[in-house]
Amino acid sequence: MTAAAALACVLLLPGTAAAHPRADAAPGGASAYRPADGALPVTGTASSADGPRLERAKIYSDTISPGQKKYYRVRLDETSNAFVSTVLAPPPGTRSGILDGIQVALTSADGTPCGSGPAVYFGGDTTRPIADYASRRISDDNTACRQAGDYLYTVAWSGQQTSGAAKWPIELTYMAEPGLKPGASEPQAPSSWSSKAPSPGSGTPHKVRGGTGFNDAAAVDDGAWRDDIRPGDSRFYKVPVAWGQQLFLRAQLANATSDDSFFAVNGLRLALYNTARGRVADKSAGYTGAPAGVDLGTAPAAYANRFVGESDAESAMRFQGWYYIQVTLDPKVPSSVPLTLDVGLEGKTQPGPPYDGDAAAAGFGLGDTGPATGDGGTMRAVGIGGIGLGAVLVLGLGAWRLLGGRRHRADGRAA
Repeated sequence: MTAAAALACVLLLPGTAAAHPRADAAPGGASAYRPADGALPVTGTASSADGPRLERAKIYSDTISPGQKKYYRVRLDETSNAFVSTVLAPPPGTRSGILDGIQVALTSADGTPCGSGPAVYFGGDTTRPIADYASRRISDDNTACRQAGDYLYTVAWSGQQTSGAAKWPIELTYMAEPGLKPGASEPQAPSSWSSKAPSPGSGTPHKVRGGTGFNDAAAVDDGAWRDDIRPGDSRFYKVPVAWGQQLFLRAQLANATSDDSFFAVNGLRLALYNTARGRVADKSAGYTGAPAGVDLGTAPAAYANRFVGESDAESAMRFQGWYYIQVTLDPKVPSSVPLTLDVGLEGKTQPGPPYDGDAAAAGFGLGDTGPATGDGGTMRAVGIGGIGLGAVLVLGLGAWRLLGGRRHRADGRAA
């Protein structure tokens, strides 16, 4: 790409918030996950007969304990792809077993599996917010999962059940992506893309203050961003990704100024989630107090990626919309550390699929306006008269230069 000046924008589901002050800090300075404003309390049940109903485009709050499996109900139509997600948000500073986590699944009312993924784990003895979804794809051959009606969504504690956790908060959402117009052909995914990240342009990184979760994530775009992260903190950012674009990320910790000796095996974690809160990738690096970094890159966002496989990171790049970046600093680190986040967007934007409905209104798109959190939590924006919620953010970021050639691969997707 050449110039990277862009309009960052916000598309909010009902119940979410445009921008918040940071959530209250827990002992030790780490911030707790901020629930969505207006989240609806709900209590999942042990019996599939009594599960409460989750309505589309709303956000719900509940809790889960070790060993529990909770049932909920969602009513699906016969034309939309459904994505029901859960965020597990333990209080900062809590401990976990290495295999503690959650597993979600979606079934028909008679128990026919419609969508599930592998369990998501903390992967260590310290916790952080983790999330995933179960989906129902309308184009699947499974006829039991293509009918309109009530479906069962389950959230199960997965792991050793020995972490000593009491009730930990969970957040649930149900999003419905329109199907394609009758007779329309499913778009083909790009058959080649960059295998190497672009090099960042020179200049001073833009200051940003990351949020505590999906609901108050700070909007960023192509360029370098500077934040400070505290031990045990997870900082969240969101970036708009259009059809055909790849996302490249690098999180870099500066040196620690404390004289204390330490070694955190997963000192720095970098995770990426898609528009429906499904996990794309999760990488980590050790940190001893010397500068350290971790990076990841994605396939281009393409509708056809969903046919690759539910557990494949490429499959998760199936939407145009906001993608969520999570950077976590291990609580073993003795003090706050400067963080630089490099964000690179590569690839020519492509036309979207022939949706039979308004995908943007359903949460799968890029809006027209949007705030970004700047230095000290203030908004760097240019106001537009008559627009109450949003403002156009002119980022004026430098260009990224593509390095290396393109790699080609066999398509290998279902039509």
